Amino acid sequence: MLQAAASGLLGPVIALNAWTLAMEVWMYAVNIPVMQKLNPENTITKSQLDAQTPASARWKRDNYNHLMEQPTQFYALSLTLAVARGGQVEAVDVLLAWMYTGTRILHSLVHVTSNTIMVRFSLFAFSSGLLAIMTARAAALVFL
Repeated sequence: MLQAAASGLLGPVIALNAWTLAMEVWMYAVNIPVMQKLNPENTITKSQLDAQTPASARWKRDNYNHLMEQPTQFYALSLTLAVARGGQVEAVDVLLAWMYTGTRILHSLVHVTSNTIMVRFSLFAFSSGLLAIMTARAAALVFL
């Protein structure tokens, strides 16, 4: 069983997962009315459906899918750091995890509102850098 100190690293994991669930609700709230209006055939392809869907509705779907991609690495790394340290996590790992979570939430907000590509890309690149640092820290802990 993890010691109480690991909860500092698990907080960002829970927060990002909660954000993902909130994005799922937002995605459905926006896309269900669109789908009802379009009434697509069962044989329509995703690209055909996307062509008929307003961009602002697609952004919500795309962002939800993005939250199922790279953040899965974050979840695994956070749990690795918590377990490999025997529950005694380091403050820098907690900081990196919260920074990653915050950056991904900002990325989502940009994506589903304005979808300003360079801002979104910058946030993604920054979050990727944080993930790389977490990976290096986990690798050093596990392999050295």
